[in-house]
Amino acid sequence: MYVIEILLKNTAMPMSVQRKTAEEATTVYQQVLEAMKAGNPSLLELTCERQPEKKIAVATDSIVAAQMYEKSGAAASGKTPGFVAFAGS
Repeated sequence: MYVIEILLKNTAMPMSVQRKTAEEATTVYQQVLEAMKAGNPSLLELTCERQPEKKIAVATDSIVAAQMYEKSGAAASGKTPGFVAFAGS
């Protein structure tokens, strides 16, 4: 299982969608990147893989960051794989 996390402005928790294969996850990740690069405010619609009728629309100008990772046993320990930002020196 692969997770694509999207961090939005003024939102503490990231939004995430999951995909079963690396190819499907990469496609979604590329959609998010292209929306961020476009620079024009628009909406990015994402769907739930398991329940396609579940959808969410995100304003692309509010996307701050995105990451993709493979969900593994490390997530069960409470530590999500990915990047951590540290403030200060």
